[in-house]
Amino acid sequence: MKALIQRVHRAKVTVDGEITGSINSGFLILVGIAESDSEKDLDYMAEKCVNLRVFNDDEGKMSRSLLDVKGEILAVSQFTLMADTRKGRRPSFVHAANPEKGKLFYEKFVEKLKAYGLKVECGIFGAMMDVELVNNGPVTIMLESK
Repeated sequence: MKALIQRVHRAKVTVDGEITGSINSGFLILVGIAESDSEKDLDYMAEKCVNLRVFNDDEGKMSRSLLDVKGEILAVSQFTLMADTRKGRRPSFVHAANPEKGKLFYEKFVEKLKAYGLKVECGIFGAMMDVELVNNGPVTIMLESK
C-alpha cells in the first residue's frame, strides 16, 4: 500500500463537475492499494497518516500531527501509485489490486481514518476525478506499508 500525503491549506475533488469531497487545512492523501496488501497494511497506514508530525509548532518545527492540529483529510484512490516503471516506457500495473479488492480496501482505509475522529472526505473509486489543492509548504511525503 502506498499513500502520497500532501499537506494542504485546502483541497477538493470533483466528478463530472460535482464536488464529492472538500477540506480545509490538513492532508490530501492519494491512496494506492496493492494486490498483496492485507488488513495490517491498512491499520499501519491509517495510524501513520494521522500521527505523521509534519505540522509546525510555535517554534516553526514540524512536530505536530494531524491529530494535534485537528486537521482534515481528503482521501482519493489512485491506482497509478502502484505503477512499476523500471522496464520500458509504459507503466505496468501488475502489482495494483484488482478493482474489487481496491475498492474494498480503499473504503476500509477511509473508515479507519474516520475512527480517529477527524473529518474525512473522499473521491469516488474508479471515477475520472479532478483534484484541486493548495499545497502548504510544499510538504509532500510518500508512505509505503511494505
